[in-house]
Amino acid sequence: MRTKKRTVRAGAALLCALLAGVSSGCQQGGTPDGRSPFTGKAARAAPVIAVKIDNVRAARPQTGLDAADIVYVERVESGLSRLLAVYSSRLPSAVGPVRSARESDLELLRQFGRPAFAYSGTQAKLEPVVEAAPLYPQPPGRTGEAYFRDRDRSAPHNLYLRPERALKAAPGASTARDIGFRFGAAPSGGRATSSYTARYPAARFSFDWSAERRGWLVSMDGTPAKTASGQRLAAPTVVVQGVRIRPSRYHDRWGAPSPYTETTGSGPARVLRDGKAYEARWSRPSADGGTDVTTASGVPLKFASGQVWVVYVPEEAVGGGAG
Repeated sequence: MRTKKRTVRAGAALLCALLAGVSSGCQQGGTPDGRSPFTGKAARAAPVIAVKIDNVRAARPQTGLDAADIVYVERVESGLSRLLAVYSSRLPSAVGPVRSARESDLELLRQFGRPAFAYSGTQAKLEPVVEAAPLYPQPPGRTGEAYFRDRDRSAPHNLYLRPERALKAAPGASTARDIGFRFGAAPSGGRATSSYTARYPAARFSFDWSAERRGWLVSMDGTPAKTASGQRLAAPTVVVQGVRIRPSRYHDRWGAPSPYTETTGSGPARVLRDGKAYEARWSRPSADGGTDVTTASGVPLKFASGQVWVVYVPEEAVGGGAG
C-alpha cells in the first residue's frame, strides 16, 4: 500500500512538472526547484510575511520596500493608496511605516496559504474577521517586541516592523508557493512604452522604463520613489490589474466607506516588462488559488525575474496610462 501511495504521489509531481507554466493549479509547478515562485530568482524555501505599509507623503520614503518579492498597490479611503508588501526570499532588518489592515487584504492573502500578516490594527468590527482568517495576525498588541517607533517621525507614520522577529512569533507560517506567476522570455508582440501612470482619485503611480536598471522606475504622486538610503525603486515587472472596486461593509473613523478590491474573478490587465506593454487577461477563480495572467490568445504571459508590482485599478482604467 505504501509503495502504491508513493507511486501516486510521484506521478502527481511529474504531472505538475509537465504542466508548469500552464496552470497555477499544481502548487509544485510554479518555478524550477531552488527558485522563488514570487520572483523567479534563486531562493531558499522560506515562510511568507505580508506587511501593510503606509503611503501618504508623510510616510515616505518607506523602509524595506526594495526587499519585497511582491508589492501590491491598493486604493483606500478618500481615494488614497496603501501598499501590501510580501516577503519571503529576503527579510530586511526593518519595514514600514506599518498601517492598518483592510477587508480586501484577507481575500488577497488567501492564495499564500497561511502567511504571517503584520499591520498596525483594524477597525473594531473587522478585528474578529481578521482573527478568523487563515493567516497569522501580527499586530503590535500581539507581538510588540517585533515593532518599534522612529522618534524622527510623527505618529501615525512612525511604526516599523522587524520582520524576522514577527516570523518567530508565527512558526507555522506557510512557505512560498505557486500563486500563478510565470517567469521567462518575453512574449512576442507588445507595444514599446516608455512610461505608464495608474491613477486613483487622490493618488497616482508612474512607471518609467530604465534600460540601465532593467526595470520600471517608480514614482508616487509625481515624486520619484526611493528607499530610505536614497536609491530609486525599480521593478522589472508591473502588472496593472483591472478589478471591481466597491464599498466594503466597514468604514473609517470619519464614516467614509473602505473600498473593497475584488481580487477573485477575471478581467483585463496590462503587463509592463522590458520597455513594452502587453495587453493581457487575469483569472483567479477562487481565493485559495493563484492568479493566472495570459496574453489575449490565452498563453501564459511570463514575467521578467525579480520584484513584481501589482497595481489594482478599476477595470475601465486599464487601457489608459501609457506614455
